[in-house]
Amino acid sequence: MTALPYLDGGAVTRALAPAAAVEALAAVLRDGLDPETCPPRSAVPVPAGELLLMPAAAGRWAGVKIAGVAPGNAALGLPRITGSYLLLDGATLRPRALLDGAALTALRTPAVSALAVRHLTPGERPLRAVVFGSGPQAYGHVDALLAVRKLASVTVVARDPGRAEGLAAYARGIGVPEARPGTAAEVAEADLVVCCTTARTPLFDGRRVASGAVVVAVGSHEPDARETDTALVRRSEVWVEARSAALREAGDLLIPEGEGAIGPGHITGTLADLVRGPALPVPGPAPRLFKSVGMAWQDLAVAVAVHQAAPG
Repeated sequence: MTALPYLDGGAVTRALAPAAAVEALAAVLRDGLDPETCPPRSAVPVPAGELLLMPAAAGRWAGVKIAGVAPGNAALGLPRITGSYLLLDGATLRPRALLDGAALTALRTPAVSALAVRHLTPGERPLRAVVFGSGPQAYGHVDALLAVRKLASVTVVARDPGRAEGLAAYARGIGVPEARPGTAAEVAEADLVVCCTTARTPLFDGRRVASGAVVVAVGSHEPDARETDTALVRRSEVWVEARSAALREAGDLLIPEGEGAIGPGHITGTLADLVRGPALPVPGPAPRLFKSVGMAWQDLAVAVAVHQAAPG
């Protein structure tokens, strides 16, 4: 029996650049994949956290990600998210490859954000970005954003000053002219705000976000957790990966406050709408909020691209 090819974290990262991951996602949407029909994520509570099961099938391929989310791992010096991705032949469901699930997630999630940013922001001038978080997703988002837009500056907001400076130094090292630690109040000066944290309550005052700015929130996929507040949601154009997933899992949109949670009618459109066009006009008086919860079709699209690009 032939051993199943295994792509560890390093192999996944080497096989596919952020720009190629963005294009892989765009391609499956242009080819007609409907994210609204994607199977929902299954979450099973376990003593250490939760196990997530994310299956998908499209075209010639199928696959499933099994991920563990262990909040206590940070204190042990271990990754918070672990797991594996099993890539299958779509016609026979025979296994074709096994990929490191954490590395795949670290590549796929920023690529989803970057694809949205490419369509939601004007492309002419460099953007002033504020990034909340200093973990793998924050690093991945800086890489992915640079694949689609020029960044004039990156302000890093994180609980640990040393980690914030570490990400800022990384951004300077890959070509961002100005990068430094900062505070949440600096969202007022940002063209782009990226939230990739484990926070369960809002990170900043949504009233401070400038008209026409874009906010990307990717840190939670639970209906009782959010990184942005109701003030921002209510004054924004809201874009999501799929209405069904957002209204099931996006606490940023679901947590009642004041007059209550928003309804489906408040969602402006989806990632598929952005990719398939027509192009959006330049940002108007409202901020644009892209809320991502992560979906199985994205893992499949990027896993296929990694598998096809990997040597051998």
